[in-house]
Amino acid sequence: MAEPPNTPPRLSPVILFSYPFRIFFLSLAVQAVAIIPLWVGTVTGRLDLPLALPALAWHQHEMIFAWLQAAIAGFLLTAVCVWTGTSRTQGWPLAGLWGVWLMGRLLITLGESLPEWLVIGVNLLFIPLVMLDAGLRVWRARQPRQLPILLVLLGLWVMQTAFLVNASATALDGALIMAITLMLIIGGRITPNFSQGWLRARGLPTEGITVTPWLEKSLLAVMALTFLAVLTLPDPVTGALAIVAGTLALVRILLWRGWRVAREPLLWILHLSLLWIPVGLWLLAASRLGGMPETVWTHAIGLGAMGGLILGVISRVALGHTGRIMTLPGGMVTAFVMIHAGALLRVATGAGGLVWQTGISVSAVLWTIAFGLYLFRYTGILMRPRVDGKAG
Repeated sequence: MAEPPNTPPRLSPVILFSYPFRIFFLSLAVQAVAIIPLWVGTVTGRLDLPLALPALAWHQHEMIFAWLQAAIAGFLLTAVCVWTGTSRTQGWPLAGLWGVWLMGRLLITLGESLPEWLVIGVNLLFIPLVMLDAGLRVWRARQPRQLPILLVLLGLWVMQTAFLVNASATALDGALIMAITLMLIIGGRITPNFSQGWLRARGLPTEGITVTPWLEKSLLAVMALTFLAVLTLPDPVTGALAIVAGTLALVRILLWRGWRVAREPLLWILHLSLLWIPVGLWLLAASRLGGMPETVWTHAIGLGAMGGLILGVISRVALGHTGRIMTLPGGMVTAFVMIHAGALLRVATGAGGLVWQTGISVSAVLWTIAFGLYLFRYTGILMRPRVDGKAG
């Protein structure tokens, strides 16, 4: 019997492998819903997982490296096709790439009795494969503008190697600086551009939303110095550079005048999330100069900047690349608010403003609900064909 008119196409797992954003956005949302409750259960003694790493190291790796890598793969391998005018990775090659990422999650979470070389080897394979896919497209298209992204990914991979092989705590700080740099690059491309487009579509003036080349270059240069300082230089130098980087990042965001697009959740989520970057960098300075606990700046970046920006980007990209209008599904504004409320609570907890177990539990619940709402609203979007009938 034929389906009645206007019935949406059935969900299809095969569709997930038609474009990188589909499978990786769904996977990172599933991981986000699972990973924080698992961590809270482990750290509070309610769960005993056969982890391949000590519990804290497992939590750090899965949030700073693995979860971020899924977001990178989903966004970059989708965007680079548009930037370079090349055909997308799809089908079995995409399924194989995703399989490498998934196997890394399973081995590191359940591989307590497995050889260390196997766990480390599989987890270090994913980023080089992503870089190879993106890098070949960039090289063939002769687009040197994309090289900074590849260099940041290389830095992130080196930090992951140092963390897994040598259990380097410094590598975590270096990885977060690389994550900040990547967010600054991508955020600097999409946020002012999307804001101008939204204003233009409504006949509103776009004057004053400014992207300043010297500021862009200066910020990236200071971030590179901050990365080197985190790894090799005394704390006072790192703190001073972090203050400069945070100040430049704030000036840059203010020049985008995010308050002019405050009526559009798909835009204010980007501006608000990027505001966590100067906050996080100043908190890094406070940790090196004034004794602020290290976990405060790491969670400001990890939950506020990374969590908020990733949730905002995957919400927008999933709509645009499935041919839908840019109207946020119901409940997602609540998700956006929750992700930032959870970040505030976690930062306050790290700074001693809340009882530790209460603070991490409530922030974990808010994080989980936020990404749970994404799964509720976007699983059908990600698992169905484009509404305009186009490929992808």
